[in-house]
Amino acid sequence: MAALSRNGRLLVFDCHEAWVYQLRWLDQPMDVIVGLRGRDARGWDCAMRPEPPNARIVRLEEVLSSGEIYDCIVAHNLSDLLDVKSLVGPRLLVLHETLDSLTLEQSTATTAADLRAAVAQYVALSHGHVISVSELKARSWDLRDWVAFAADPPDYPAYCGDLAAGLRIANQIHSKRRTLLWDFHEAAFADLPLTLIGRNNGMPGVRPARDWDDLKEILRRHRFFIHTAHPQLEDGYNMATLEAMAAGLPILGNRHPASPITHGLNGFLSDDPAELRSFALWLLRDRELAARMGREARIKVAEKFSPARFTEGMQRAIATAQEKWLARSAAVN
Repeated sequence: MAALSRNGRLLVFDCHEAWVYQLRWLDQPMDVIVGLRGRDARGWDCAMRPEPPNARIVRLEEVLSSGEIYDCIVAHNLSDLLDVKSLVGPRLLVLHETLDSLTLEQSTATTAADLRAAVAQYVALSHGHVISVSELKARSWDLRDWVAFAADPPDYPAYCGDLAAGLRIANQIHSKRRTLLWDFHEAAFADLPLTLIGRNNGMPGVRPARDWDDLKEILRRHRFFIHTAHPQLEDGYNMATLEAMAAGLPILGNRHPASPITHGLNGFLSDDPAELRSFALWLLRDRELAARMGREARIKVAEKFSPARFTEGMQRAIATAQEKWLARSAAVN
């Protein structure tokens, strides 16, 4: 099998800082490409996460002119792969949305089947490997491999819950109303004390956290966390949900086959907005109940979404991408 002379580093496109920050657990140096099209921030957004300690922040033009060969190029869409088509090295494509949600949000004329076929064809031609961030999303793209998010309870201060209010973290809600079951969210939590964090233009009083420390403090003080999602379009959790669990918050949401929540143990689930509202009121009145359920949430996230699991999954995915690239190189030679 042909060998490659590599520089020992990963090359990672900055899809969103919270996901990329997880790669610090790989303990492998990496170059992170910022200044990408469609991003709000021109550089690394420190309001989302601090720069990973194992990362250099770079621009695409720097990478293309360097001619370096990376251990693996981690991309998140076809545009990323096209941008580095001149580079030599293994490719790993990480998909973050279900296929149906992606086509719905972008209102594209391309059918889901055509988009799936286009991605599969290009990845095959480039001898790359594809994974998603959840089992649901893997199924939607007809993939076998996926690596879930992780959250580490020691990263978060002890839960307080002194603020009798719910919390939700979501970006670009207007374009994701169906995916996030926003009508259901509004029916369940209207007029209740609720803090909404995220980038949402046109929603008065809604702002992103100032930085990760600010986010941790927000999580520490709120009574419970909310996540609602269409079971065919989005998972029963997202990274913010896992962070809330790691911080010791109980989770409220709709019933979802992929939810990590056990009803009545570490949160409450219901498809009836009036019933879900009653659970929210219960937690607003009973801080001790919220704390007990939050402790169970911390246990669950530590068991099912640990950094060790994420690291093992990403290392396996990178190794597969390298094997595919080397097999291609051997066939060419």
